[in-house]
Amino acid sequence: MQELIDLALDVAHSAGAGYADMRIVERTTESLTVKNGDLAEARSHRSAGFGVRVLLDGAWGFAGSSRMERAEVERTAREAVAIARASGLATREPIVLDDSPPAVAVYHTPYREDPFGVPLDEKLRLLFEADAVMGKVAGVTLRTSSMEFGRERKTFASTEGARIEQEIVDSGAGIEAMAFNEHEVQRRSYPQSAGGQHVTGGFEAIRDLHLADNAHRIAEEAVALLDAPQCPSGQMTLIVDSPQLALQVHESCGHPIELDRVLGMEASFAGTSFLTLDKLDQLQYGSEIVNMEADATAPGGLGTFGFDDEGVAAQKVPIVTAGRLVGYLTSRETAPIIGRRSMGSSRASGWNVIPLIRMTNVNLRPGEAGTLDDLIADTADGLFVSTNHSWSIDDRRLNFQFGTEIGWLIRNGRLTQMVKNPTYTGITPRFWGSCDAICGLSEWTLWGVPNCGKGEPMQTHGVGHGAAPARFRGVEVGVGRW
Repeated sequence: MQELIDLALDVAHSAGAGYADMRIVERTTESLTVKNGDLAEARSHRSAGFGVRVLLDGAWGFAGSSRMERAEVERTAREAVAIARASGLATREPIVLDDSPPAVAVYHTPYREDPFGVPLDEKLRLLFEADAVMGKVAGVTLRTSSMEFGRERKTFASTEGARIEQEIVDSGAGIEAMAFNEHEVQRRSYPQSAGGQHVTGGFEAIRDLHLADNAHRIAEEAVALLDAPQCPSGQMTLIVDSPQLALQVHESCGHPIELDRVLGMEASFAGTSFLTLDKLDQLQYGSEIVNMEADATAPGGLGTFGFDDEGVAAQKVPIVTAGRLVGYLTSRETAPIIGRRSMGSSRASGWNVIPLIRMTNVNLRPGEAGTLDDLIADTADGLFVSTNHSWSIDDRRLNFQFGTEIGWLIRNGRLTQMVKNPTYTGITPRFWGSCDAICGLSEWTLWGVPNCGKGEPMQTHGVGHGAAPARFRGVEVGVGRW
């Protein structure tokens, strides 16, 4: 492999590239799904190949292949150079990389129990056990239990002298109960929607979810929602639970701080950004208790790694401090534009695509409001909402609406009536500016989002968001049905 790496870099350099790097990536995945007592899916997949990226006269070129052979490596490197030369014809401003030092390192995400070493029977036992518990609740129409695992091994090398090997293992699982009648469908998920919780770690993370122990509760709630009253409309005090708030961070902070979007270099799928350069260190993004950071070093995060796909070491970087915007997600190409060095957020979803600026773990730091029970007790009247069902946000990440699976009215500091189809809407800085309480560390969870899409062709990547339940004043709720 080292000979092939040296060959690719030598060929690119000899053909005129001022800089070149090579990524060799092998990713193995496994997924299992049980529905209504039957095994609905059992799938495994392996993808392996390499990509060569070159910088020639200020323009990028990239090419990749799945054939690890000398002739193919040489051909691919020459193709990358040819593409860079053609790209240079349309380049307005030459690309300049920052001075991030080249690293020589080996990195592994820690785990206690290799998910690929756990017998299939044991995995299915946990899924069928949760399914059986949900099946005992009358009125549940569709039950789903699922698991997913991944192992990525990759080697990165550059003409600057970087040599990095990494192995990243991820695991995730979740359950879902749906109840139908002639008028509507209601759904409850655990521990969050969109396939449950996903982390970098081993099978121990699946066991820690205790799927079967939570299956009866979510099944009962799905059925109860069919007869629950509609969420009221109007301005209310809103308490948002941890997984829903994590998605709020993802959509209204994580995407708009991607510097390539800010600069207009990328606009597919998630749009551009209202957090333009003139707002850096100037905009009051939220209230003074709102603090966010991008932390690629956080243990267990789905956005955790040792080095990004430009060879830059993982870092913990402030994004919002005391409510003020102070940082962006950057790459070696974009960081110099704002006079900074890359904070290491350039990642590719596979060997055959170029790295893009991607979220790491963009986290809302815990506050001082104690537990969720404490926060509810401190709220005279309002609405508590849990678990995302839908979202809509404009292409600048400014105006949004979210729907959640379930809500409860708060009266005199207590949860009272369950309500269905809760929605809330807002404008990003105004919404975060209305935050007056965030629960403490005991309620804080680093949630994984395994399916964040960006780019064209689209790249799907895993990212993370830490959050604790928080309270927002004067939020417009119940604005419509999802």
